[in-house]
Amino acid sequence: MTAERLRLKTLLGDYPNTRALREGRLPQDLFDLEYDPVKTPNRAFKRVVRELSFDVAELALVTYLQARAYGKPLVLLPAVVGAGRHQHHCLVSHIERPLRADQLQGKRVGIRAFAQTTVTWVRGIISDDYGVKLDGVHWVTSEDGHLAEFPDPAGVSRDNSGRNAFECLVAGDLDAAIIGTDLPDDPRLVSVLPEPQQAAKAWAERHGLIPINHMVAVREDLCRERPELVRALYQALLASKAQADAGHPTGEPDLTPFGVEPNRRALEILIRYSHEQRLIPRRFSVDELFEDFHRIMG
Repeated sequence: MTAERLRLKTLLGDYPNTRALREGRLPQDLFDLEYDPVKTPNRAFKRVVRELSFDVAELALVTYLQARAYGKPLVLLPAVVGAGRHQHHCLVSHIERPLRADQLQGKRVGIRAFAQTTVTWVRGIISDDYGVKLDGVHWVTSEDGHLAEFPDPAGVSRDNSGRNAFECLVAGDLDAAIIGTDLPDDPRLVSVLPEPQQAAKAWAERHGLIPINHMVAVREDLCRERPELVRALYQALLASKAQADAGHPTGEPDLTPFGVEPNRRALEILIRYSHEQRLIPRRFSVDELFEDFHRIMG
């Protein structure tokens, strides 16, 4: 008997490594993907973990770690979407009020949300490599986190003005800010970390990786009831990545690594950072994150 073809509610950004799939250049026998119209996927991450609105969803990694800690029925696939990137340049201050990392104690640092993945990477880096005591920084959020079960911790302030961190920094209401993909190219912003591009390259060489932010998650019931469909989905994502990678120069770092082993070291570090920053109650092992994936793939 032919397996039922399913229409999967899907949250997936338009990136080079997802474009072939999104544009229908990889026809599938088992499923159709019904893409959510939201332009910026992270604006729908709350719907992924609070409402379980999607069968297939791009998801920030710290959000997934917290979702797992709170028992959300989601299974992680080792498929990076949206390119990994360096993070050192994301910590900025105002050119008229520049700061160094060793001056952050007691300062007001704006972040979108306390458990944002970019913020987690940057806090881990400045703690490990620059000796910043994170509890001594006054963190100021502008949004709730994705998980309703994880409110802002004690001591974290909320800016309710409706402005983002960049606007608050320019207005003088913040001393510094961590801004990810929304970081504007504005001459008023200067990096808190000296020579951030060189520092990021040295960090990447030392750790053997470039930080990653988003992977793909699928509903647990889909994995349980239709594992062959999830296998086909992973292979489709892999084929879409292969088309994007075809034109890349050889020897360049892979910014969208697939598979458990190529992502192991990055996940180990991000899990450690998340636990040290009290975002998750314990340090998951990478292997336990992918138990369901290994079972599905056989």
